[in-house]
Amino acid sequence: MNPDKWPDIKEKILSTFTVLNQEVLENADEHEVKEVIEFEGPMGKIKLEWIKRPKVLSKKTQYSNRIGGNVNVDYVFSEDEFSYAMLVYKWDLGLDDWQELESGNFINF
Repeated sequence: MNPDKWPDIKEKILSTFTVLNQEVLENADEHEVKEVIEFEGPMGKIKLEWIKRPKVLSKKTQYSNRIGGNVNVDYVFSEDEFSYAMLVYKWDLGLDDWQELESGNFINF
């Protein structure tokens, strides 16, 4: 998803719907920043996750051919290039859990 559209989507949600929860989560292990907004929309309780991760430039696997040897994977991340994703979830009352919606199953905000 285009990162320029996220502030517009976020502003539209904040001004239109009742926001239940809003937080920014940083995961240093995975080098990602996740912004989460939960709100009450026309489809019920909705959660949006905006995820920003650095682009992986290379991956190096270190291993030994011995039985029971350890495997380590070292990633090299870009300093200035990022990948973005927006995930949409709907609260399912029957399952009492969040269910991910496919991009064609929700309306444009």
